[in-house]
Amino acid sequence: MDASVQTKNQITEGIIWRQLLIFFFPILLGTFFQQLYNTVDTVIVGQFVGKEALASVGGSAAQVVTLVVGFFTGLSSGASITIAQFVGAKDGRTANTGLHNAYALSLAGGIFFTFAGIILAPSLLSLMNTPAEIMRDSVVYLRIYFAGIIFVFVYNMGSAILRATGDSKRPLYYLIVCCFINIVLDILFVVGFRMGITGAAVATLIAQAVSAFLVTRRLMRSDGLLMLAPKEIRFEKKMAVTQLKMGLPTGFEAILFSITNIAIQSAVNTFGTDTAAAWSAYGKLDAIFWMISTAFGISITTFVGQNYGAGRMDRVRKSTRVCLLIDLAVSIVLVVVIIAARTYLFRLFTSDENVIQIGADMLVLIMPWYIVYVFIEVLAGALRGMGDVIVPVVITLIGVCLLRILWLVIVMQVSPTIPAIIFSYPVTWTTTALAFIVYWIWKNRKRDG
Repeated sequence: MDASVQTKNQITEGIIWRQLLIFFFPILLGTFFQQLYNTVDTVIVGQFVGKEALASVGGSAAQVVTLVVGFFTGLSSGASITIAQFVGAKDGRTANTGLHNAYALSLAGGIFFTFAGIILAPSLLSLMNTPAEIMRDSVVYLRIYFAGIIFVFVYNMGSAILRATGDSKRPLYYLIVCCFINIVLDILFVVGFRMGITGAAVATLIAQAVSAFLVTRRLMRSDGLLMLAPKEIRFEKKMAVTQLKMGLPTGFEAILFSITNIAIQSAVNTFGTDTAAAWSAYGKLDAIFWMISTAFGISITTFVGQNYGAGRMDRVRKSTRVCLLIDLAVSIVLVVVIIAARTYLFRLFTSDENVIQIGADMLVLIMPWYIVYVFIEVLAGALRGMGDVIVPVVITLIGVCLLRILWLVIVMQVSPTIPAIIFSYPVTWTTTALAFIVYWIWKNRKRDG
């Protein structure tokens, strides 16, 4: 009897809401430290350097970084999937070939984007209508960041590989360590040595280098199936094709999302430094919601996947409903709290009253609509768990990306105002959410019929 209890799969047989939360909180913790890592520079330069520095770190430069890193993270997912399959099959030789090919991809990509980013930084920022008064600092920050982009690529690839082997704890530990290193160095360089934007960028570069070193050392000292040997790092044609084939779709999706955000950023930049700074600060508050929503999305994907595999369609549907209700409840509370505390929250980033007022006005316009996005995140996650990947990607890209860009093109000609730009979010989210709801209902009725 004890053995049967021990082998009981709580995901397919346990209490749904409890198991969802068990999945949710560890993912949330990891996402929190990732976001804290990315927010530290913005808070410190905003408080101790000024609103121009705030706009430089968190505005156009941040959008360019998100585009490049998002694309490579998509490629990393392709490598991690192939390695996970080979590890599951206990094919150590092929798994290690995948490991070394993945590292070769990280290093080659890092070298390419280092030179491309440093050379193209001014042109990229100009294309985004970056205000003239923050152009110089934005270029400095972006160039230093790209000088260390190879460390970002190595860490993302290495941590994805560790998770593929079942080790999800060490990437989190490394992220926590480097997050605190970044905080300490930011305070030392920006506040202590008064290095401004340069200090914030160098602090981030050093922290990223430490994270890359830690994850690489772990793979070199692995006591499992995988073992990284630096002299074996090279491209293997067949493996490279396989990893790129699986990773490029996700990378392409990340690029389209980033292009959408860049389009928004470019439109916002036309209103000047104060608006760009306010949008930069808002982006960090906005990340609180995405941190929670993404954790629910990953949780329901795992939960639905196992129940779908077990043939438990009753639990697939019930768990999706439960996740929707929990996420809706959490989102409503979060929206109310953030709107109520909006002025105090913006003061964490800047003391400029005009920037605070612009940011607070933006937040009130857009924040209530985050509740609608819950349906997109949870239903897309549930569909992925059932093996339906293509349709959710198509719905999201058309509803969120394409429609938003079309909206911006039209609205900026008819009514070039901040509220008109911001209204692109509720319009596209509502349209996409309705599409997901209709598709979810149709798919389940088709399965029952």
